[in-house]
Amino acid sequence: MPVDRLTTVLEHHVAGLQEAGTAKGAEKVVVEVRPARGGRGPRFLLEGQGDKEFIRMNSNSYLGMGLRPEVMEAEEKGTARYGAGPGAVRFISGSYAPHLALERELAAFHGRDAGMIFSSAYATIVSTIVPLVTPDTVLISDELNHNCIINAMRLARPQGKAVYAHNDMAQLEAALKDWSGKAKRALVVTDGIFSMRGDHAPLDEVMALCAKYDAGFEENAVCVVDDSHGVGAFGRTGRGVEEYTGAPKVDILVGTLGKAFGVNGGYVVGNAATIAFLRESSPMYIYSNPITVGEAEAARAALRIVASPEGEALLERLRGLTRRFEEGLGRVGIETIPGEHPVVPLMIRDTKKTHDLVRHLFEHGVLVTGLAFPVVPRGDEEIRAQVNADHTESDIDYVLSVLEAYRRVEGLA
Repeated sequence: MPVDRLTTVLEHHVAGLQEAGTAKGAEKVVVEVRPARGGRGPRFLLEGQGDKEFIRMNSNSYLGMGLRPEVMEAEEKGTARYGAGPGAVRFISGSYAPHLALERELAAFHGRDAGMIFSSAYATIVSTIVPLVTPDTVLISDELNHNCIINAMRLARPQGKAVYAHNDMAQLEAALKDWSGKAKRALVVTDGIFSMRGDHAPLDEVMALCAKYDAGFEENAVCVVDDSHGVGAFGRTGRGVEEYTGAPKVDILVGTLGKAFGVNGGYVVGNAATIAFLRESSPMYIYSNPITVGEAEAARAALRIVASPEGEALLERLRGLTRRFEEGLGRVGIETIPGEHPVVPLMIRDTKKTHDLVRHLFEHGVLVTGLAFPVVPRGDEEIRAQVNADHTESDIDYVLSVLEAYRRVEGLA
């Protein structure tokens, strides 16, 4: 059956995005990775760009784990032993010993009773929130939470929802107070690190408020945190925003294997009863294949490194490179939101100037991500730069020199 009328509607939709400047457009395709050498970090070659090398400042691989030989070797050995794919969902025949070992090791890393892995962090948060929501639950969420949390809330069917202004603890308290005695269960959901800005939730204060109002909910005021950008990249030992803020352990913690750990997949850790419930209730766990055994073995290798003195040294290096970049931006005269997390936003606050600067950086061999409305609010247009531990000081200085040259010629005011 022809879909000519639908095709026309879809084409008009994409054309509208392009006209508004909000279309993501064609993806840049990596065709070769050249390893670090001679005082410089890895370089990336892109389809259609010939032999031009790029510094990647838009990667979530904060510790450079995805290019470490021992991580790649672990994946190769796992694949050689168990095959390229699991062949089924977990409860049929898709659970392998390395999957279970990884879950135990993630739980131990975070000091929790148990953990479970998913195909992605997005799948993890959706398949954690939705099963935990009942008709007697109120969902309370930070306004800048990631799209995965927003969509999980849309899919869930709670008694009510409340959204508080970003990191506004007075509004969070007001929501908990308002719903106390009305809902049986409260789920307070927040990102750990807010990925567009690199700032963090005050988890110590969030947990204190959940404890303060817990008695007003028959089934508790439960704190759910997605710290995908924090785990492995934030805190002295990489335990994320919990560690950085000195917060008590949150009730349910979601993380990813696809950022600082450099591999693929997501996970959730918590007490044994919660994880047992989620294994029986999470649709994207029950009906989707897990990550491959090779990926599980690679993630285990990365986790061992992060949990070692070498991991602490990598994190200290990452913090040093982040400071170097932020201080350089100050000298250049580009506004940023300072902090220890390696997401460093360049607050351009204008859509056209953001697009122009992204293009200028690309022309000079630097890959960054430009963020404009509706991804970020109007007036918050930015370039998200991400520092990785396998960058070098000379890499950072080169990017700063490109920014300085642009600002001197074009201006950003």
